Amino acid sequence: MIKMFQPYVPEEAVKSAMETLRSPMIAQGPKVDLFEKKFAEMFSVKYPVSVNSGTAALETAYDLLELGSGDEVITTPFTCSATNIPLIRRGVDVVWADILEDTLCIDPDDVRRKITPRTKAVVQIHLGGVGADVGDVGVPVVSDACQALGIFKGDYTCCSFQAIKHITTGDGGMIVLSDEDDYGKAKLMRWFGIDRERKIANDWMSYRTRMMSFDIDVLGYKRHMNDISAAMGIAGLEQYIKIIRHRKGLFDLYKELLNGVDGIKVIDGKNNVYWLFTILVERRDDFAKMLFEYGVETNLVQVRNDTYDIFGGKAADLPVLNKIEGKYISLPIGMHIEEDDVRYICRAIKKGW
Repeated sequence: MIKMFQPYVPEEAVKSAMETLRSPMIAQGPKVDLFEKKFAEMFSVKYPVSVNSGTAALETAYDLLELGSGDEVITTPFTCSATNIPLIRRGVDVVWADILEDTLCIDPDDVRRKITPRTKAVVQIHLGGVGADVGDVGVPVVSDACQALGIFKGDYTCCSFQAIKHITTGDGGMIVLSDEDDYGKAKLMRWFGIDRERKIANDWMSYRTRMMSFDIDVLGYKRHMNDISAAMGIAGLEQYIKIIRHRKGLFDLYKELLNGVDGIKVIDGKNNVYWLFTILVERRDDFAKMLFEYGVETNLVQVRNDTYDIFGGKAADLPVLNKIEGKYISLPIGMHIEEDDVRYICRAIKKGW
């Protein structure tokens, strides 16, 4: 069976993690600091804060925006539920925007139509590696880049290092900020509101000469990354360019071989880091069944959130999403896939379904 997903853990990451496990520090320590530094250098970003999941990065962005009851947030239901569940938990009024048929990302024009005085933020999702861009809409923009490591847009970009993402730290995330004050708050939020730099300066002593050496004035959480994960992340960053080149090669080969095949449309965009290869296909169930018989896994990857009970359980009036809902499907792509696999898959597709 040609699998849809498989974690890519280079030997360097295994070695780095093992060395960290044998070191005096396996919790948040110098490797976390180094990972953030190397991340900033690689992607030319200024304020990255590592956390223990992509979802934690999103939660932190929503906390920094102080989202709550009575606030409207415009987002799309066509994403992993992790994007939108934290909004519901905060009592936010979610406003669904439609998607673009070519990219499956949020439609900027529909976003602008739905902005009201109560709109406190817009969440855009870089779906499957394809970049979304709502532009300047007059309110803060959160970018869910958990499927698109390397695309940074908006005021808050949230990245994921979950098992099957471009690079993995087992699990983990990064929130990239555009504001220095938010940067400081995010670092406090990820570890109980405690200022670690101040604590280190006081030799980790809470009290000196019977006087408290630091205080807590931010309601924080336990969202920090540990040095084991960071060690894997540092090694993964060194492989990032190789990973993107490999995925792009597979993506381009798929596009070439499927060009002109009736009943198939390839999803792509101006900015793409190739986490998924997604197509719109006629008679999707027959298509998936045919490929399964050839030993090829396929997957929808995401199910529209508005149809889940927690979001109301009813498909919203979104013409493009409603149109493509029964057509989208993703094919295997990743470091575990070779060009011969793509050729085999495309030969099977060309035989019909």
